[in-house]
Amino acid sequence: MANALLYYLIVINIVTFLVYGMDKLKAKQGSWRISEATLLILAIIGGSIGALLGMKVWRHKTQHKKFKYGLPLILLAQIALIYLFCNFLLRSND
Repeated sequence: MANALLYYLIVINIVTFLVYGMDKLKAKQGSWRISEATLLILAIIGGSIGALLGMKVWRHKTQHKKFKYGLPLILLAQIALIYLFCNFLLRSND
């Protein structure tokens, strides 16, 4: 189960990073954009590291408060949930 979670987090973070890059490219081209809600949902469902890296690498959404402050808070919440999940798994194996 822990391996499945790890694989999921790797995939969702790669996808999120790439989506942030695609949105930045679309912004430069002045074409159809990916909604901010979609970008935030990708972070919420586990892609917060990819979102933060995407912000840094692509210099995208860095001035928007909901991204600048919201993404680190989402990451902290996810770290807390993973910690609790791992402790639950360890205790259930005893």
